[in-house]
Amino acid sequence: QVQLVESGGGLVQPGGSLTLSCAGSGFTFRDYAFGWFRQAPGKQRERVGCIASSDGMTGYADSAKGRFTISRDNAKNTVILQMNNLKLEDTAVYYCATAHRRFGCGWYENEYDYWGQGTQVTVSS
Repeated sequence: QVQLVESGGGLVQPGGSLTLSCAGSGFTFRDYAFGWFRQAPGKQRERVGCIASSDGMTGYADSAKGRFTISRDNAKNTVILQMNNLKLEDTAVYYCATAHRRFGCGWYENEYDYWGQGTQVTVSS
């Protein structure tokens, strides 16, 4: 049974940093691409970025470029979202998602088959 568990959310001041983790189980982790998405109150879920299975290639939404970094540790079955220079508008529930994919990573929600439960990130002074 595929399971994704996010952790690391919390309250942080503007300009601060947070590291989110997504732990996967029940599947061959190295063969799966991952995406990070977020949903702010009253808004639709939006992409943050993704990481491929094969070469670890990453892609980021414009809102995340230069501030967020996605990495993966296949030995630990974990994907990391490192968020720096956080802004008020980064407040949202953050979700990781995964799908079996040999090359590249999905840009859209419907390209992912499994989702975590989400972790709350609140940026506030």
